[in-house]
Amino acid sequence: MTEQGDRWTAEQVLALAPDDASRKAGGRLGGAGPRSQTGGSASGSVWGWCKGSGSTPYRTVVDLTGPAYKCSCPSRKFPCKHALGLLLLWAAEGLGEPSEAPDWASQWLAERAAKAARPAAGAAKPVDEEAARRRAERRAARVGAGVTELEQRLADLLRGGLAGQEQTGYAGWEETAARMVDAQAPGLAARVRELGTIPSCGPGWPARMLEEAALLHLLDRAWLGVSALPEPLAATVRSRVGIPGASGEGEAVRDHWLVLSQYDSVSADGRLTTRRIWLRGLGSGRPALVLDFGPPGRPPGLALPVGLVLEAEARFRPGSAGLRADLGERFAAATPCARAPAGVSTEAALEAYGAALREDPWLDSWPVVLGPVVPVPGELGWQLADAEGTSALPVALTGARSRSGLWQLAALSGGGPVTVFGECGHRGFTPLTAWQPETAEPVALV
Repeated sequence: MTEQGDRWTAEQVLALAPDDASRKAGGRLGGAGPRSQTGGSASGSVWGWCKGSGSTPYRTVVDLTGPAYKCSCPSRKFPCKHALGLLLLWAAEGLGEPSEAPDWASQWLAERAAKAARPAAGAAKPVDEEAARRRAERRAARVGAGVTELEQRLADLLRGGLAGQEQTGYAGWEETAARMVDAQAPGLAARVRELGTIPSCGPGWPARMLEEAALLHLLDRAWLGVSALPEPLAATVRSRVGIPGASGEGEAVRDHWLVLSQYDSVSADGRLTTRRIWLRGLGSGRPALVLDFGPPGRPPGLALPVGLVLEAEARFRPGSAGLRADLGERFAAATPCARAPAGVSTEAALEAYGAALREDPWLDSWPVVLGPVVPVPGELGWQLADAEGTSALPVALTGARSRSGLWQLAALSGGGPVTVFGECGHRGFTPLTAWQPETAEPVALV
């Protein structure tokens, strides 16, 4: 069992909830009343029985190194309300001295450990390199044909001018995006869809459309000459086109990773939920972006509450500006961080984004911890100003939740300096997490 100071906060537990209903139900089960046979191990797991509607209590176990959950209840939500209630009880009161897990809990924990070891055992399987090379060549040919067709579409756009795009509508761009999907270039398809939505985005859209068309043209030309590019840039081009490197190809970094932010976005057709988790290595200082996906009606399986630190190996995929990573083996249960991360000035944030753009011209933003900064409202928009200095960054708003988070940030600041994590890009700075000045508790802004 972890020590008293290493227990999670109630906010971090509730951040794991898949929806508001689970959050409320878990809160009602967070007391000792409905529970029995609770306990925890020194290796990072907790368990207990919870009385339900039937005669047999539900058996719940949580592996804190995941976190991962197992409950005998029929719920299809992960974590279920019983797991949330158990974690809330542990966060509030602890579960006594460390002990050995009962058989029903230890069996599941052992199965998890065995499952985690299987990929390493299977990694040595022989690969048919010749067949893989032929598949890569066939796909490259398809992508090349799609890029050539897209270049013709962009040339037609410029030849006919942008003025008529509002009347032309989105259907033509959706058809072009579908052609890119057929060409096995999903990255190009996504950029084409975004390009087609610009004419309906309000004043100034022609300039934005021209900028995005230029970036798309640059990506097309880079793909057509990818064989002559330096390998790091070639990997970036392949990733942007939609051919990411395999998860086992990149550099592996073992570190203590601080969870800076976690938020979800839903695809335009509502069929896919993407969870973005930003990490920072406390030893290496390296940022990492972990992505997880959920099918319709279900949230992504990976959940890491903001403010936790996990000792784990992260393997960075080639391309993607050196940000995209997959979490590998974890070596201990996640524990709360006692202090806010170190921040940089707004000028340093812009320099970091500029340096990243030299490596990846299609990069929308770069993860940055700002601090200390002061949120400043204004008629032309909000800014985050350095507490000591004269520079500031405009705040980029992306929706109603972003606006409410900005007012939450202002209330947290109270006119004083705060530390803020977010994404710094060409549209400005999008705040994602702030830390309370007095307690260093993280507050999610999205």
